[in-house]
Amino acid sequence: MKQKITLGLIVGNRGFFPGHLCETGRKVILDVLKKEGIKVIALDPKDTEYGSVESLNDAHKCADLFKKHREDIDGVLVTLPNFGDERGIANTLRFAGLNVPVLIHAFPDDAKQMSIEYRRDSFCGKMSACNNLRQYGIPFTLTTLHTVDPTSESFLADLRKFAAVCRVARGMRRARFGMLGARPVAFNTVRFSEKLLENAGISVETLDLSEAFGRVSRIKDDDPRVAKKLAAVTSYAQTGKVPSAALNRIVKLGVVIDAWAEDNEYDATAIQCWTSMQEYFGVVPCTLMSMLSDSLAPSACETDIAGTAAMYAMALASGKPSALVDWNNNYGDDPNKGVVFHCSNLPRSVFTDAIPVMDYQEIIAGSVGKDSTWGTLYGRVKADPFTYLRISTDDFKGRITAYVGEGQFTADPLTTFGGYGVVEVPNLQKLLQYICENGYEHHVSVNLSNVGDAVYEALTKYMGWEVYYHRG
Repeated sequence: MKQKITLGLIVGNRGFFPGHLCETGRKVILDVLKKEGIKVIALDPKDTEYGSVESLNDAHKCADLFKKHREDIDGVLVTLPNFGDERGIANTLRFAGLNVPVLIHAFPDDAKQMSIEYRRDSFCGKMSACNNLRQYGIPFTLTTLHTVDPTSESFLADLRKFAAVCRVARGMRRARFGMLGARPVAFNTVRFSEKLLENAGISVETLDLSEAFGRVSRIKDDDPRVAKKLAAVTSYAQTGKVPSAALNRIVKLGVVIDAWAEDNEYDATAIQCWTSMQEYFGVVPCTLMSMLSDSLAPSACETDIAGTAAMYAMALASGKPSALVDWNNNYGDDPNKGVVFHCSNLPRSVFTDAIPVMDYQEIIAGSVGKDSTWGTLYGRVKADPFTYLRISTDDFKGRITAYVGEGQFTADPLTTFGGYGVVEVPNLQKLLQYICENGYEHHVSVNLSNVGDAVYEALTKYMGWEVYYHRG
């Protein structure tokens, strides 16, 4: 998963205003981007005056440069050291045709230097640039402050959020998901539209469980891939309780899943985790899925592909693992707290224990027997801030919808099994009513980060999805 981004840089200029501000402003912006580890594609001062864009010819030069680096550019930063030429900016973006997020930045004036030699008027120029982009039908992102010093913490926060927006938009528009097994009959809630996802750039490919089990049967115990995977599994989780035969099946299944995902270049997966696997293969795949999610290749249970999409979007935004949980229980009488839970395949890094215990799945064991359910992970989620996201495909509306928000995992006392945590969400009852009234699934993806703003911006402005942002 790509975390470092590359930005195309447009330095706006207008001849009526001090050109030297473009020269110094460009240097400041480049220095800021370098310190943030962001690669830049930009005109050189040898290409145009100050390496800026003002005329139609400048716009063509900049657009041609961007087109040469189309596969590298994740977003475009438009900076206005002076008023800037709105047509040059809009034409550059139109001619380049990148279809990537755009951030509009304007330098602030110094109230002590308002003579003709130093007055920027970027405050006004930004409005003109945005007006033209609206006319051209080009979506864009704004900084928190209308004008802002690019070396300030405010701008750095905006830039980091924009980087997350770029990662989400780019990643989701070309995502590839693998679906192992059919939807469990009892889970109508995880139905989804492949066509709506495909239209958004998200491809879904399937593999039947029988094919996976067949591939497992062909793997010999002395296959070097088995020893390598066994070492990975036993270092990831405490496996002392697990019978050797069950652990062997888990490891071989892991070899098959890893090869399947790698060969098909899947960014994330969803797996039919019950109960066919337990009845006919004799383990649960939870630890294997946890390991995938922990490596930023999310894996959702119950073939919840839409849940996979949400996990992947937040992992792109934050660079941290996502988990799929159920909105599962109330927490006493507190209307803003609840319990989230899964059996579980939660990524190890969200747990309070550094190395969680691999155990048997108590819920499924009641129907298929304990010996067929080894492979789950037990643990409590850390008391950290989190973002939650649910993506759904609404066939009745013919579009992809979602809801997103932020909350807090708490340290409130709770003794139970599986993977779990107590959450506090502002005005949780309003959110739960929204979920029920709009027919959303009981699954929700969570990520121990605050990326709600970036995810919302990416999915609405640049993916064109219908998203409810729950702000309490």
